[in-house]
Amino acid sequence: MRQSRVGAGLVVAGAVLLGANLIVRGGREPGADAPGLAAQAAGEPGPGVAEQVAGETRPGIEVLLADSIHLVEGLRAGLVTNHTGIDRQGVSTIDLLHGDARLELVALYSPEHGIRGQAEAGELVDSGMDPSTGLPIHSLYGATRKPTPEMLDGVEVLLFDIQDIGARYYTYVYTMALAMEAAGEAGIPFVVLDRPNPIGGVEVQGNVLDPAFASFVGMYPIPMRHGMTPGELARLFQGEFGVSVELGVAPLSGWSRSDGFGDTGLPWVAPSPNMPSVESARHYPGTCLFEGTNLSVGRGTPIAFQQIGAPWLDGEALAASLNGYGIAGVRFEAARFVPENPGDGKHGGVEVGGVRLVATDPGYDPTEAAVAALIEAAALSGDRWEWREAAFDRLAGTDRLRLAVEAGASLQEVRAPWQPDLDEFLQVREGYLLY
Repeated sequence: MRQSRVGAGLVVAGAVLLGANLIVRGGREPGADAPGLAAQAAGEPGPGVAEQVAGETRPGIEVLLADSIHLVEGLRAGLVTNHTGIDRQGVSTIDLLHGDARLELVALYSPEHGIRGQAEAGELVDSGMDPSTGLPIHSLYGATRKPTPEMLDGVEVLLFDIQDIGARYYTYVYTMALAMEAAGEAGIPFVVLDRPNPIGGVEVQGNVLDPAFASFVGMYPIPMRHGMTPGELARLFQGEFGVSVELGVAPLSGWSRSDGFGDTGLPWVAPSPNMPSVESARHYPGTCLFEGTNLSVGRGTPIAFQQIGAPWLDGEALAASLNGYGIAGVRFEAARFVPENPGDGKHGGVEVGGVRLVATDPGYDPTEAAVAALIEAAALSGDRWEWREAAFDRLAGTDRLRLAVEAGASLQEVRAPWQPDLDEFLQVREGYLLY
């Protein structure tokens, strides 16, 4: 990527591929095929070539335990996880590792929303003890967001198993990045137990974050919709953004970039309280921007992030103006809803007007839809429109989007400057893809 964005250019390390399935360390040559590399390294078919059942995706935890346990065997392990770390039968990674005599699970680390995913966005999480295993749970969303040396005392390998949703703003992948840093500083390896990108691995959309606006909802210059798995992001973080650690990835078996989450056969578990479905995740790379305004994003309703609204908005007028853009793959329906005890405190118990976004193509661009919605909702709101400037600019990864809307820029004028950085990101991204 550009020198002004990330410093040095693409860093490519060798890949070490072991066992019938792969454990990938570091980066690899752009465009290399992961199963083909496995065949070269192990002298046999790569993951899924022979034994994979059609329509069946095995998450990284299953690959690790079935084929590559030698990478952690005999070691004292720490695990960064939450309730989304499960196998195909819904058994938690905590229980799977704790019950496996080939390693010793000694510590757990929880991200935002807590290890059970019940805390609201931004709510600090306490450390504690896991009642079923008796293991300590170290909070990485409380007094610290990076494991301290004391938290890693006695840990010989640190694992990560959390379901991401494919948007830059979601904090789990930055918990992963900081845990990678801590592991590197402690001199212990870090292994990502990979999971699918639930909104797909093909589309890459939105702007690329300006590093001047880096925060815990966007630490690195990646797009709003990045189209990568946690394991691929970890490789990108290591190769491009200076995260120094001995990195391994226990990859998915049987997953294709074009697969929808429903194609995987994996159970969907809401990664956070207001991410109830893959449909909400599909719209989140766009509608999350409204968290930085005084409009509701549907928190406190069953379909958070699928709708936006405010008490003063005319939903019919907003839907008509947005449908007039002709944005491919989505339509806007007038909606009225009541946020009940919303975690963001917006319009609780008050009926609001607005629109619901209905995707007609999973590859639609939610960031394009969101910019159009910002432009039209701000115009309809008049002096009742409010930015939460710092929050919005952190999410947008720039102040240019807000300033452009304020200046009356068109959708095309807002989005056109994004393309050069997006094209550059796509080129760099190729070198870190595993599937």
